[in-house]
Amino acid sequence: MKILVIGSGGREHALAWKLRQSARVSQVYCAPGNAGIATDATCLAADVKNVQSLLALARQIKPDLTVVGPELPLQLGVVDEFVRHGFRIFGPTAAAAQLESSKSFAKEFMQRHHIPTAHYSICNSLDEVRDALPLFHMPVVVKADGLAAGKGVVICKSKEETLTVAGDMLSGKMVGEAGARVVLEECLQGEELSFLVLSDGERVAALAAAQDHKRVGDGDTGANTGGMGAYSTAGMLDEQMQNWILQHIARPVVAGMKAEGAEYKGVLYCGLMMTARGPMVLEFNCRFGDPEMQPILMRLESDLVEALEAAIEGRVSDGDCRWSADATACVVMASGGYPGTFEMGKRISGIEDAGKIAGVKVFHSGTTRHDDAYFTAGGRVLGVTARGSDLRTAVDRAYGAVGKISFGGAHYRKDIAARALKK
Repeated sequence: MKILVIGSGGREHALAWKLRQSARVSQVYCAPGNAGIATDATCLAADVKNVQSLLALARQIKPDLTVVGPELPLQLGVVDEFVRHGFRIFGPTAAAAQLESSKSFAKEFMQRHHIPTAHYSICNSLDEVRDALPLFHMPVVVKADGLAAGKGVVICKSKEETLTVAGDMLSGKMVGEAGARVVLEECLQGEELSFLVLSDGERVAALAAAQDHKRVGDGDTGANTGGMGAYSTAGMLDEQMQNWILQHIARPVVAGMKAEGAEYKGVLYCGLMMTARGPMVLEFNCRFGDPEMQPILMRLESDLVEALEAAIEGRVSDGDCRWSADATACVVMASGGYPGTFEMGKRISGIEDAGKIAGVKVFHSGTTRHDDAYFTAGGRVLGVTARGSDLRTAVDRAYGAVGKISFGGAHYRKDIAARALKK
């Protein structure tokens, strides 16, 4: 069968790499892909912001299955359009994807369906922010309502900072149209957890859990990013806690969406904070996480194609995925200045040497290739991912591989999975 992956980042590289391993797959295409993805798939020019151009590409190559990587095509209705024209595609409709594309929709949905989440207030103006502030203790979290590539969340330590950040969002200065409305939230304390499930509209099946590292600097300092690294282990979540999350969060979301006329098929990413009050939802994503999918897919031992088809065809079950007991870790190498202003076009060396280390795979997030060399072409450049019999081995292998790679201004966190290793 032929598979089309939509997107161009590290998540899409991991998906293409894993899908290609299926005995049923003869060809993997990626649109638009990147220089590294080209080693695992055939890359085709495409504009992910234009659903009709993606549909035209599908008509040309006639894929048996399309897998959507990034959030924007989902918001724009790529699933609705592909289904309308008879193409099998994995992902939620535009209506269902509102769980990610609108923070205010998600918060009100959770309130309607009694899903645990932080206290919040939805604000359309700076005056409304001012009026809502007395309801919160500091620090307070300010979130852009719309899609902001992981950069629309700021933890503010004072009322003055909250008003400044909210003003920058509402004016369009910080994240453009995504900040036309903001959500204020109480700042939850605890360990973050990425919990993903496959859904067929009624049933859900849990994927391996992971922990992302959102902040740009060591010790969870600096600005929020799309993710600077992640890890996954078999012991991250015991069976009792996993069942609680399925019973009180994942299943109620899928049932609630169906009850509201927006059946949810695809992957549901629950970004959780494991608080003293129990797991609470920070956010929903309606697609695979990046960089979480790099370590998660490295632990997957069963056929990914079979699992995705089960979601599309309404037959999801707990046995759809088999997982290795090994641990995995991903370290993101980013351009200096990310998530702010950064330069591109820096020559990258050492990728091949890094890939020779046992258990290592270098996933490309933002690269281009010419004159037989790789160059930086984005904020997040590479996701250096490793597998080992335990977390220490996986982390050491990942950082050993990072040490082989260099490019001008390269920045990466030195503490991926450090808290887990201390435990």
